[in-house]
Amino acid sequence: MVSLLALAAPATPASADPVPVNAKPAVVPALQKWQGRTGSFELRRHSRIVFAGAHRDRLRDQLATLPVEIEQVTGRKPTLSPRHPQSGDIVLSIDPTVPEGVDSARFKEEGYTFTVSGENVRITAPTTKGVYYGTRTLLQILLLDDGRDSVPVGTAVDWPNYKVRGFTLDVGRRFFTADFIRDYIRLMGWFKLNEFQIHLNDNGFKGDRPWSEAQAGFRLKTDNPALSGLASKDGAYDRHDWDSFEDTAAANGVTLVPEFDAPAHSLAFIRFKPSLGLNNGDSDHLDLSKPETTAFMKSVFDEFTPWFRGPDVHFGADEYRSDKPRYKTYFNDIAAHIRTLGKHPRAWGSLSLMTSDTEGFDRDVTLNSWNNSWYGPQAAKKDGYSFINTNDALLYIVPFASYYHGHGLDGTYLYDNWEPNVFPDGQSVAPKDPKLLGAMSSVWNDLTNSSYTELDVHKLVEPTFGVLAQKMWSGANSGVPYSDFMSTVRKLGVGTGLTEVATTLATPANSELSAGQPASASAGTADAAFDGVSTTKWQSGPGDHAWLRVDLGRPRIVTKADLDWAPAHGRDYAIQVSGDGTTWTTVARRTDRASAGSDTLTFEPVTARYVRLVGTEAARKQDGFALWSMRVFDAADLALHRPTTASSSEVPSLGPENATDGDPASRWASAYRDGEWIQVDLGQVQPVRRVLLDWETASGKDYDIQVSDDGTNWKTAAAVRDKPAGARVDDLTFAPVSGRYIRMQGIKRTSSFGYSLRRLEVRAASPATNLLRR
Repeated sequence: MVSLLALAAPATPASADPVPVNAKPAVVPALQKWQGRTGSFELRRHSRIVFAGAHRDRLRDQLATLPVEIEQVTGRKPTLSPRHPQSGDIVLSIDPTVPEGVDSARFKEEGYTFTVSGENVRITAPTTKGVYYGTRTLLQILLLDDGRDSVPVGTAVDWPNYKVRGFTLDVGRRFFTADFIRDYIRLMGWFKLNEFQIHLNDNGFKGDRPWSEAQAGFRLKTDNPALSGLASKDGAYDRHDWDSFEDTAAANGVTLVPEFDAPAHSLAFIRFKPSLGLNNGDSDHLDLSKPETTAFMKSVFDEFTPWFRGPDVHFGADEYRSDKPRYKTYFNDIAAHIRTLGKHPRAWGSLSLMTSDTEGFDRDVTLNSWNNSWYGPQAAKKDGYSFINTNDALLYIVPFASYYHGHGLDGTYLYDNWEPNVFPDGQSVAPKDPKLLGAMSSVWNDLTNSSYTELDVHKLVEPTFGVLAQKMWSGANSGVPYSDFMSTVRKLGVGTGLTEVATTLATPANSELSAGQPASASAGTADAAFDGVSTTKWQSGPGDHAWLRVDLGRPRIVTKADLDWAPAHGRDYAIQVSGDGTTWTTVARRTDRASAGSDTLTFEPVTARYVRLVGTEAARKQDGFALWSMRVFDAADLALHRPTTASSSEVPSLGPENATDGDPASRWASAYRDGEWIQVDLGQVQPVRRVLLDWETASGKDYDIQVSDDGTNWKTAAAVRDKPAGARVDDLTFAPVSGRYIRMQGIKRTSSFGYSLRRLEVRAASPATNLLRR
């Protein structure tokens, strides 16, 4: 007798391989737990965001923004529904249940469960913040998917190991626009960072100038006539601005921690009331011997604390070097006063150098442990304080200074070695020590006379934001090498909804020619296809005919175009090239494309300045054509990141590796003599037909391009003579030759300096057609 089960499903042959389950999605920060299954959920044109009607008010922020965010990431905008879920829906719900095997306290505040079947994505959490973090995971998975419409089936349970995952920005010394502040709140939410400490007053250093010439700033502006004139004229936030910060923070899982720093760093207060300063106002230290000093500071907290919605207010108390007994009294009085205003006080850990005896200081204050000498984590823990790792040696950036990571934090070190419990000089504490709340990185604008912008600061901060988010969330790296992790961070960019801040990490790929180049189109914003931002796109508007063109700036050798189609994809289209922008040649064509996602079109190498996509049939005429990106390439650079050596280097920082690192801002420079050389090891013998040399002003007049199989016996592939002085690009093509090592052998220089190269590139392909000669 045959069972019904056997009739229902044919037996799987014993030799059949099991279907692999889905790997953990690569999001930042990485998921704590993942149970993969097989299959995927597909976002569809009719997909909805479904929620329980009883949760509408609590999920208000997510319901208002998530449809727009999904559209920005995928090109599809779900509708909202309080009804029963259907196939293809995303379901948001609040449920206090805590899964087994998690940090119960942290899960209850910020954790979530992310369950994916072939029918639905379900995000469930005890709090709205947890639901929000689950939606970040969804958006990141969609953004990283090739078609931006698929989520792997499986279940994630995710929560942070640390309560505080923060960032401090000094706006006291340098004003940052309200748009920048709101964008940075959104960026923090994208990576599940949750505390933004805004340092609202400070001043420059005195140096050899009088204090009257030092910069000072206080960045809140009130209509209260008693404080009229306190706000800085070069920029301050009014109540409307601050409310917008709080609204943005609430919608993005971020808590603001406002800080007024006194009794040191107080020149802005002393400028407002000179009688409150030491030395008759010629100081940035308040005079704590005067009762009116503390009374004034209390009045500042009284005025502005009602603006603040978060539970904590920071009162600074940093680096005060005078009147230690009165400092303790001030510390305790202000801490107590903040509590009377319904807030919990925070301060910088500076007790060790303020006084030899920390007995009697208010212990109900959370401290930023910023320097081991001023008051390190072991001292704070011994005295019973809760503290936050804000260590200056590891986590401070002073933009463009010669100290405190003036060019950005060390991402490799942080990823491979650091966790929130790690402090230098033997001061580390145990992971998840109950007194350790978490960590914060900080930007301090000490160089008040330097000329740089808020976007310059962003360029320094962004490269390690993802690393810090990863380590603050889980305390560990993501389980992949740093280079792979940063590849994911670059693809994720800055998230959705930002208005002023864009990613600075969208570096061109190997031999990419079109990134950031001028573009035009039959309609729509052409530049969006070449800006390196994953959430912007070019849209042609309705119709079956459209074109998108990029100007490569000068004649280049082109071999490939990568298209990343949005849902409004092309069905039939072609890639054309031109030397003059008028006469066009078709080099590749696609017909009957059936889906969105990536499409790579390769063709014989051709020299051209202009490349365009010509669409002749859209998948849906009413939608037209839409591209997330169009990327145009030369043949791969065989020398990129390969071992590179030279006969000499002017200084160690101008070493030969700079010529093959892919960074046009770096360079190799030799000693000041003729006959110097630089060579690259391609790793194996292979055919070579082109070498590109991007010379700095110190260029070569006469030189040879040589190749070798063993690095010892050389033959000349090209002899270059009598080149002009100055910066230039020599793009050399020669008869095919095989070799493992490629060398530029200098013979004579064009200047009294050495040889200096920004780029040394090696390729196997050469142009079959030069459109410039037509």
